[in-house]
Amino acid sequence: MIVIQSYLIAVLMCVITMLCWGSWANTQKLASKKWAFQLFYWDYSLGVLILSLILAFTMGSNGEEGRSFLADLGQADGKAIGSALLGGAVFNIANLLIVVAINIAGMAVAFPIGIGLALVIGVVVNYLAAPLGNPVILFAGVALVVIAIVIDAIAYRKHSGGGMSATTKGIAISILGGILMGFFYRFVAASMATDFANPEVGKLTPYTASVIFALGLLFSNFASIKLDINAETLSPIDNQLEAYEIADQAAGTNFYRAIIETLQQYAGYKMSVPGTYDPNVKRKM
Repeated sequence: MIVIQSYLIAVLMCVITMLCWGSWANTQKLASKKWAFQLFYWDYSLGVLILSLILAFTMGSNGEEGRSFLADLGQADGKAIGSALLGGAVFNIANLLIVVAINIAGMAVAFPIGIGLALVIGVVVNYLAAPLGNPVILFAGVALVVIAIVIDAIAYRKHSGGGMSATTKGIAISILGGILMGFFYRFVAASMATDFANPEVGKLTPYTASVIFALGLLFSNFASIKLDINAETLSPIDNQLEAYEIADQAAGTNFYRAIIETLQQYAGYKMSVPGTYDPNVKRKM
């Protein structure tokens, strides 16, 4: 596999990671008016898995150091795989809570509090487990993040005026999501080898751990997004979209119909089929 040896490149990749992590929720907000959240989140989960597989079969299967993806997967022990799966499930639940908080309190408060708290807890937990780096600089950064979280929450509470109840609820959910997200990486790190160039037997390399993590994220959706789904509109009954609207939005409508029919058959989802869907028939708004 390919192991990054350059400190500059490693920092650059961290910056790219934070940009992606800090902006993906914007796509959900942009899509929320036309695309049901449940369908968006299946897209998100599948996208994480597909990207992790692409990296595993390219960067994770080339290079002269470590183990290739398939060889690494074949030698992994059950404890390592289970830890990475659990990390994906915990991350998924935390992510869902933060998205719910965004819908309640708005992105301006929910995202900084949830992700900021996750960063703080993640730094502390992982530093205690493996004390690497300069602690003064590290915890000075953590302190600044904490100050930013507090200021953001105070400012939003004052700005919200009469919406104190909703704001408090949104902040509470953000905090819960942030706490869970702060612990997910400890599970993933426990599954990985400490020396990527010469990984221990039974442990996972980062590329393999990413794939198992993505599978945990995807599989946990069956428990966390178990809703009463309308088979005609392909949306939750409490947030229905007309079938032709969804067909206009994405060419993959039949793909989602297949997923829902599979869930009905094998996962016990309650389905409601009010009639036969004809994509050529327009319905009144």
